[in-house]
Amino acid sequence: MELAIRINDVCKVYKNNSVLNHVSVNFEKNKIHGLVGRNGSGKTMLLKCICGFTSVTSGEIIVNGKYIGKDIDIPEKVGIIIESPGFLPHYNGYKNLKFLADINKLISKDEVKAAIERVGLDPDSKKWVSKYSLGMRQRLGIAQAIMERPSILLLDEPMNGIDKHGVTEIRELLLQLRNEGITILLASHSSEDIDVLCDTVCEMDQGKLKVIR
Repeated sequence: MELAIRINDVCKVYKNNSVLNHVSVNFEKNKIHGLVGRNGSGKTMLLKCICGFTSVTSGEIIVNGKYIGKDIDIPEKVGIIIESPGFLPHYNGYKNLKFLADINKLISKDEVKAAIERVGLDPDSKKWVSKYSLGMRQRLGIAQAIMERPSILLLDEPMNGIDKHGVTEIRELLLQLRNEGITILLASHSSEDIDVLCDTVCEMDQGKLKVIR
């Protein structure tokens, strides 16, 4: 069994609150792993620690064989949607993603456009992102997360604001990405998303994690 992410006895104390409480779990490569739990249960904090946005108080997180905060601060080849994606409001979708792509210089214009098309948006649209619906912003956020061909996707409520037809499309996309060898960690309130998509499921409650499937 090849592991994409290993989490060993992780604790996170924030403002005297124990947000993550001795969390240990392994996430296998090339699968979709579901993360469920109420608001405030620790799901988003766990994702932030995995991607290096927040340091752990104790314990260790290993992503693609590298220790976060020791070997590397931010894991490589990880696509992320945590909370609402932030975009430049007076640029269209393509210009926003091209601006971000130019930072790392890993992909071409055509690859940026292909990612936008893949989530059901028009890369040639002139519409400013400030005029986008919530669902369109979420789609653009998913395009941003996948455009540099990550090996791991961390998705926190990626279906927010997306209509029923769009949810079906995004589910199909996520299954395609898994079949292409991408490991996906999906935090969702939707039991249907979890049932349809996930190979494994973990539940978080008051900072503690247990594997339920």
